[in-house]
Amino acid sequence: MIYLDYAATTPMTDTAIAAYAEAAKTVYGNTSSLHDAGGSASFLLENARTRVAKKLGVNRDGVIFTGSGTEGNLLAILSLARAGEGRHVITSAAEHTSVHAAMNTLEREGYLITKLPLDENGLVDVEILENSIREDTVLISIQHVNSEIGTIQPVEQIAKIARQNNILFHVDCVQSFCKLPIKQFAKDVDAITVSAHKVGGPKGCGAIYMNPRKRTVPVFPGVTHERGLRGGTVDLPAIVAMVTAMEQFTYELEKFKLYRNRLKEILNDTCCIFIEAEDEQQLPSICGLCINGVEGQMVMLKLNEAGIGISTGSACDINSSSGTKAILAMGNSLSKARQFFRVSFGDGTTEEHIEKLGESLRIIGEELCL
Repeated sequence: MIYLDYAATTPMTDTAIAAYAEAAKTVYGNTSSLHDAGGSASFLLENARTRVAKKLGVNRDGVIFTGSGTEGNLLAILSLARAGEGRHVITSAAEHTSVHAAMNTLEREGYLITKLPLDENGLVDVEILENSIREDTVLISIQHVNSEIGTIQPVEQIAKIARQNNILFHVDCVQSFCKLPIKQFAKDVDAITVSAHKVGGPKGCGAIYMNPRKRTVPVFPGVTHERGLRGGTVDLPAIVAMVTAMEQFTYELEKFKLYRNRLKEILNDTCCIFIEAEDEQQLPSICGLCINGVEGQMVMLKLNEAGIGISTGSACDINSSSGTKAILAMGNSLSKARQFFRVSFGDGTTEEHIEKLGESLRIIGEELCL
């Protein structure tokens, strides 16, 4: 199988697996226990917290380990929104499912949610966002990189607007973690979400940064782990594996640009259409595409028969029949949204993989394109 679904998850690296096994075998104490075994575990946990903080460029006291990016988004958004006095939240219509889940929860509690559209390039319009701010706006939540089409949102500009208006700002960095600079805006935001399994770490592990200078209301009051924001004994082996993978992960930007451009060359005179922004606002390793008249699920199945693994969008939306959120947020029809499919590159991707993918898509287009 040629695996081209790295935006959904990445293979766990050998070093991360080894780190996990070593921690599980030798540092098995509960990090909250007061005996020596617990002290050793606590030391390892706090060391990992420091390393994540260094990677993000934030205060280590604000780093909270979670069970996933989904959980991180839910905890960050609900904790921040409920702590404020306002009842209005701004997000985009193309956020991850977990963000929409948090917004739906707030809406049931009486909050007004403004969901911004994406422009023709798949980007949030900063002017529209600024004009959407009200006196009672308490939180803005915008992802750094869209998980479906790979567009890079103008989070630095949004951070400045949020700061000027004294509004809390949460950024979902699950797709940009270790791939794009985060430090340059981290000091100006109030919450950041990251995940381990997008960078060669284990599934079921992630982290959030919550500005320790800002008030939060825990989603589950009374828990004692992770600064009272997340209950349950931490999965120390997974956390150790996460920071190991994080520090070894490299993102080959220029190589992925070449792969993307090569794929576009192969598909230049076909029915395949790329859904993308300009180069400087596009993560090259995530390619959103459509073939006119062909449902994305059909493309995915045809490619799977050819030994190529892709997706029809975010893995968290696999049971949705409404198409992808990004395409709909750009103002496209439901039928076009259902034509969407996603290809994403990673460390194991080669030029030969791109060539085979391109030729396979050409064949599919010739057979099925309207």
